[in-house]
Formats: sequence, structure tokens, C-alpha cells
Amino acid sequence: MSPTERREAIEGYIAISPWILGFFIWTLGPILASLYFSLTDFEVVKPPVFIGLGNFRRMFFGDRLFWQSLKVTATYVFVSVPLGITLAFAVALLMNQKVKFLGFFRTAYYMPNLVPAVGSAILWIWIFNPEFGLLNNFLANFGIKGPMWLAHSKWALPALIIMSLWGVGGGMLIYLAGLQGIPTDLYEAAEVDGAGVAARFWHVTVPQMTPVLFFNLVMGIIGSFQVFTAGYIMTGGGPRYATYFYVLHLYYNAFHYFRMGHASALAWVLGIIILFFTLLVFRSSAAWVYYEGELRGRR
Repeated sequence: MSPTERREAIEGYIAISPWILGFFIWTLGPILASLYFSLTDFEVVKPPVFIGLGNFRRMFFGDRLFWQSLKVTATYVFVSVPLGITLAFAVALLMNQKVKFLGFFRTAYYMPNLVPAVGSAILWIWIFNPEFGLLNNFLANFGIKGPMWLAHSKWALPALIIMSLWGVGGGMLIYLAGLQGIPTDLYEAAEVDGAGVAARFWHVTVPQMTPVLFFNLVMGIIGSFQVFTAGYIMTGGGPRYATYFYVLHLYYNAFHYFRMGHASALAWVLGIIILFFTLLVFRSSAAWVYYEGELRGRR
């Protein structure tokens, strides 16, 4: 290595050193610490005592709320993610049309993403109020008596799923960027071949948008498995543990009961679950994600 190359390498390492230090101190360090604590009985005020896989055994065989939280979170993920992806895609298709006040509509759909999560939760508590809430008053106009929503174990989780659709503007923006990146030549060629609106959508728009769908699916799964704020502020996990999300269970164990070892084990199981579903989506992508310039998985 010449003196110039050596100097450039040193300058490069100096430039990235703040990120490297931050990664080791604030990311890798806590990850390794949580792995160690997951193998210990650690109650914060006492030194950690190594117990091996004791936390994991108690989690799977002695923690009833673990399975309840996992069931609630899985239900939320497998319902809210497909709904959110579909609705965001539909809104993006509408926002890709040439209509008046298009900028206003795009801004209006994206605005909810700028509202803090706590503010959104408080707003939706009012919307779901069974007596004077906006939603039940709207249903009353059609002669429909609205349910108790957050106060009823049957309707609390569907209410939070409905609330999750409040943030489709973020996905819409990504879909919109993908739609505007589709070459118009493809639509013109399909139209010349006699393809109608539906055929152009299924054979041009959807294949070209599969990379964006793939990205939003992965991000939606990762984010939905970590849902916390809505359950904590709006219901506290109730009624009757109907909205007792996994991260809420982790939070209670860590900061209410100070069982840091058990909470760390819960965090690692959650990480493994998210990794499993992420890898599953990645493995399946070869069958349905289309990248321009690829043919049967080969460039």
C-alpha cells in the first residue's frame, strides 16, 4: 500500500469511527448483554444469577400470558399487514391519477404519519368511545348501534386493527414512487396489443410493483410484530387480555416486575420469530418478485 493509499484508508476509518463506536456501544453491546441476561435470573436490584435456559423453560411451559400475547400479536400481524398493504396500494393507484388538487390529497393521506403515536392513540380513544365517539355516531346515522369497541374483549383487537389503517399514507408514498417509475412504454405496448385496463394492471403494474410490495411486506411484518403504543395507552392489554401484545408482555416483565432476565429471553424469542418470517418472505420472493433485467432468477 502506497503512502497515499495508507493515508486515505486512515482518513476513511477516522471518518466512520463515530458510527463504529456508536454501533458497538449502543447496538452490539446491548444485544450481547441481553443475550447474557436471558440466561440469568436478573431482577435489577440483585446481581444476575446464571440459570441457563431456565427463563426459556418458564416462558414456554409456565408463562400463560406468553402464549396469549403471542396469539394476539400473530392475529394482529396476519390481519393488519395484508389489509394495510392492500389499502395503501389502492390509495397509491388513486393518487397516481391526474385529478385536481392532487397535491392536497397526497398530503392529506400522508399527514397521519406525522402525528406522534401517543397523540394518535388518544385521538382514536375518542373516536372509539361507545357513547360520544365519532365512529358510533356515524354508524347511528344508518340505524346501526355501534359496539363497545375498546371496552369489549371481542371488539378491542379489531378496533386496533382498524386504527392501524390510519397510517397507510407511508406505504402509499412508497407505492406512488414505484408507480411513477414504471416505464410508460410498457403500457403503450400493452395497449397496442389490445390489453384493457384490467389486463394492463395485472400484467404490467403488478409485476413492476412486486419489489415495492416485497419491501412493504417485510417492513410491515417487522413493525407489526413490535406493536406496543396502541395496546399500552388505549387498553393496557385489556379487556381480558384481548389486546395483550407481545411487546407489552415484554415491557411489563422488564419495567413493572423487574424480571430483566425473563424479559431478555422474551426479546430474543421475538427476534427469532421476526427473523423466521422475514427469511420466509425472502425465500418466497423468487417465486413472485420480478426485477427488470432478470429471467428465471438469472441476470
